[in-house]
Amino acid sequence: MDKYLTYSVVERKDPKSPDMEGKYYAQAQARGEAGIRELSIRIQQMCTVTRADVMAVLIALEDVVADSLANGEIVRLGELGSLQVSLSGEGALTKDEYHDGMIKKSRILFRGGQTLRNTLGTLKFEKVEQKPKKEAA
Repeated sequence: MDKYLTYSVVERKDPKSPDMEGKYYAQAQARGEAGIRELSIRIQQMCTVTRADVMAVLIALEDVVADSLANGEIVRLGELGSLQVSLSGEGALTKDEYHDGMIKKSRILFRGGQTLRNTLGTLKFEKVEQKPKKEAA
């Protein structure tokens, strides 16, 4: 059975020219989520370990990855990809003037590995209507 990534077509305006008409682009539409329990069930079906064992490993992986990133390490997950911390903030005129208070934001970069890049090369697409926006409560 073929799998299709669903998308809708949305208008995007150029923030530099808000008065101009926008152009239309594809926007991927999520069909749901696959949480740790769902992943553990799927993995269990592919190998000989139990769902509980898979969940234990995935939860431990979460802790070890967080600890490794906090230590400044690049986390390589084989052909799945790698995770690394990135920093952004203000600049200083000299190296000596720079201090850690100038760092304004940290984020995690994920770089997909060969397995995920191969998956992107095989995607098939299906156009769907845009999901309605949730109203604020």
